[in-house]
Amino acid sequence: MRALRSLLFVPGDSDKKLGKAITAGADALILDLEDSVAPGAKAAARALVAGFLRAHPRPGRSSKLWVRVNSLTSGMALADLIATVPGAPDGIMLPKAEGPEDVRQLSHYLDALEAQHGVDGQTIKVLPVASETPLAVFRLGRYAETPLPRLLGITWGAEDLSAAIGASTNVDATGNWGITYQMARSLCLLAARAAAVQAIDTLHVDYRDETGLRASSRASRAEGFTGRIAIHPAQVQPINESYLPTAQEIEYARRVVAAFASMPAAGTIGLDGKMLDIPHLKQAQAVLALADERGK
Repeated sequence: MRALRSLLFVPGDSDKKLGKAITAGADALILDLEDSVAPGAKAAARALVAGFLRAHPRPGRSSKLWVRVNSLTSGMALADLIATVPGAPDGIMLPKAEGPEDVRQLSHYLDALEAQHGVDGQTIKVLPVASETPLAVFRLGRYAETPLPRLLGITWGAEDLSAAIGASTNVDATGNWGITYQMARSLCLLAARAAAVQAIDTLHVDYRDETGLRASSRASRAEGFTGRIAIHPAQVQPINESYLPTAQEIEYARRVVAAFASMPAAGTIGLDGKMLDIPHLKQAQAVLALADERGK
């Protein structure tokens, strides 16, 4: 499955925003039934999202359609699933997941509902937001130790975590993530890579700041993240472009691969005055694989 670069949140109670989002070019839309929907509008949002899924069936969707349900502890998650699984969403985003056990519980619900509604088994994937409680951060390493066939990736968020620990802000004096949130982000990346799933970075809050979005997204990809959350359609194209290798990166990767191919018995080679070894070759191969996947 191709990595998801852009995952655009869309309030599930807004027919207008749902209609606009489908043409935004996002790799995935996250039809939200959680934080962007007021408590009194949950039932109406479920019906609207269910109808949207039916109107855009598999295959043929221009974007993957995911649903962010309410947390397992909210008492609303099962109602969200009962309403939306018949429309065969591509995945479920699980907020406030406290560890792989929550993903396993969600998977059991999906097993039953897929069978009930004739949806191909285990085709609905799961993306936990795995850093929104203090306990969840300590359990990130368990995802690599737990068989979870539906697990597509791991993402993180800072807003709920800051509220959960009683923080007044999640950024430092420079406007960058505070040390606690840097740690949660790094552990999310490591957990995803250890579990061999996609590492999805969190949102860039200021949707008007394209320059900052592109810079942070390029840095995110360089660190190992495969995509990130978007909160406005204007963020989709910058994110999609930022999570692809540049022409310069592709050209250099080809030179690295060619240099190693010319000396197949060598474990290290010299290129442009630098010594390169097998990890550099693997990095170059990964760049070329991503470029080939996206037709660059």
